[in-house]
Amino acid sequence: MPSTILPDDGNNPIVVAIDKDKHSPSAVKWAVDHLVTSNPTLVLVHVRMKNSTNQASAGQSSNRGLSDQDTHKVFTQCRAYSARKGIAVKEVVIEDISVSKGLLDYINSYHVTNIVLGASSRSAFSRKFWTHDVPTIVNKAAPDFCTVYVISKGKQQSVRPAAKPLASSSARLPPPQAWSGARLSNYSEPEDIARSAYMRAEQNFGTSNASMECYDVQSKNSYSRSSPSNAPLSHGSVDVSAQNLDFTQVSVNDSCSSSSSWEAEMNRLKLELRQTMDMYNTACKEAVSANQTAKELNQWKMDEASKFKQARSSEEAALAIAEKEKAKGRAANEAAIKAQRLAEIESKRRRYAELKARRETEEKNLALNDLSQNNIRYRKYTIEEIEITTKNFSNSEKIGEGGYGPVYKGRLDHTPVAIKVLRSDAAQGMQQFKQEVQVLGLMRHPNMVLLLGACPEYGCLVYEFMNNGSLEDRLFRKGNTPPIPWEIRFKIAAEIATGLLFLHQAKPEPLVHRDLKPGNILLDSNYACKISDVGLARLVPPSVADCVTQYHMTSAAGTFCYIDPEYQQTGKLGTKSDIYSLGVMLLQIVTARPPMGLTHHVERAIENGTFADILDPTVPNWPVEEALNYAKLSLKCAELRKKDRPDLGSVVLPELNRLKALGMSSMASTGSSS
Repeated sequence: MPSTILPDDGNNPIVVAIDKDKHSPSAVKWAVDHLVTSNPTLVLVHVRMKNSTNQASAGQSSNRGLSDQDTHKVFTQCRAYSARKGIAVKEVVIEDISVSKGLLDYINSYHVTNIVLGASSRSAFSRKFWTHDVPTIVNKAAPDFCTVYVISKGKQQSVRPAAKPLASSSARLPPPQAWSGARLSNYSEPEDIARSAYMRAEQNFGTSNASMECYDVQSKNSYSRSSPSNAPLSHGSVDVSAQNLDFTQVSVNDSCSSSSSWEAEMNRLKLELRQTMDMYNTACKEAVSANQTAKELNQWKMDEASKFKQARSSEEAALAIAEKEKAKGRAANEAAIKAQRLAEIESKRRRYAELKARRETEEKNLALNDLSQNNIRYRKYTIEEIEITTKNFSNSEKIGEGGYGPVYKGRLDHTPVAIKVLRSDAAQGMQQFKQEVQVLGLMRHPNMVLLLGACPEYGCLVYEFMNNGSLEDRLFRKGNTPPIPWEIRFKIAAEIATGLLFLHQAKPEPLVHRDLKPGNILLDSNYACKISDVGLARLVPPSVADCVTQYHMTSAAGTFCYIDPEYQQTGKLGTKSDIYSLGVMLLQIVTARPPMGLTHHVERAIENGTFADILDPTVPNWPVEEALNYAKLSLKCAELRKKDRPDLGSVVLPELNRLKALGMSSMASTGSSS
């Protein structure tokens, strides 16, 4: 349906009915866009529901459907949109028992010529408050001079144009209070009551055959607003006596009804007005009484709340005291439990110490018995001889420290010796002592350290003295010793491989060292290399010495970074377990670097072509090509899987002997030229 747009003449502001549903903002938006043109003024009317007058005894405060704060929120969204458009908005709140009745009374009272309504929502929430279709009722019952627009979802759903123009603009009653934004209440002022009565009379007379052309009503007595002296009224209540209203002059034209009918109608309106005012005054008085009762009830609630707060504070204080006592009890109980646990731990520690001492004594006696039964021949020294040569184990004679125990320098039988002393708390120290005596006491090799004797009662081993100490001390130049030339380093590598091959080819069963590292390689004054510390060595059956399935050990032994990873994970021991340790140690000989991550660093240097930078910088004139071949062989020895490592006798030792010969020839040529 095409919309009928009426211009705003400045005297007839556009009225929009506002409710809580979602259609009201769209109705306001449509009115601003289509109706408000020359005079940017908009009147927003909201009808607040209340109970019927015969239920007024329940109190005025209970008659309101919404609180003042909720009523204010009804206009918020509409007010914001109008402000953005620069439209002056006037807000009116009407209280009535019916939305449609309140709107119709407002239209008749103020001669509204244009009103915009939002179509009723059919949601459950709307059906609760809107019992009828308000736009339909207003559309049908609105006076003929009013144009009604029904808006749905921002579009004009229907329009009922005015059937006739307003008779006279002077006959309209101006709505000053509504335009000022004041809140109106249906039948809240005597003037509104009179206007409503006149409008109903005009409608009644308009339905008859006679029509009223004009009427003039003058009040003989002014409206009086007073309250009884004994019961003052609040909230601006008004006591108006109907007797003060006297309509003195009525002028009708010849087409009007008879004067008797007019007087009867006026009397009826007076009676209705008097009854309405009586009910209003009664409601005001009851509202004052209800207000007083509400104040007394609020005071009683405040007193009760204060008493409850005091009781709650007392209860919380008592609970806090009880909680503190409980905390003290728990702390005491925990302290007692902790003391009991400490006592149990101390008792277990004492029993463990006793068992350990008993076990060490039994192992020591067993080792001595085994040595005597095996009839191993070695030079036996007394503890007195060892104390004399070590000056009672003085720190000044101490030359090293290992996992087995400290090592002291001494002199026995007019020969410099190194004495390794079994530490009392060393793990499986007596077992290592027995293993050293059995292995070194029965074998002789130029690259194996020589065992001169022992003191079995106190676990002391006497070795030949090596002037240059361990290979580890010399590589890292302990005590500012000079660096080892590259020729000597190739010689040391070959001699270590030779001594290790001797252990692997031992008869009747191969022998695995298990702790091969630079700290267990000793050097004499001529840098002759000898392997020591074979206390962790294990005999392996020759049938499984080089097989994939190796001799299974219950616990891995050795030094971190040198232990074979496969042996460490599976416990399967073989001769190639020593090959991994040899590969790491060979890389240390040419780089003089710690073992942690050394294989990775060397591999990356070879890939990047910077291998020369990773060689020991303290040694000049490195044969880089030969050293590179040496490093690649060492990396093969340090492969993670045993099957990927080369054979010691057929692959590793021949290459190391070739490099040893190269170094010796280089030293010979250098010596002859000098």
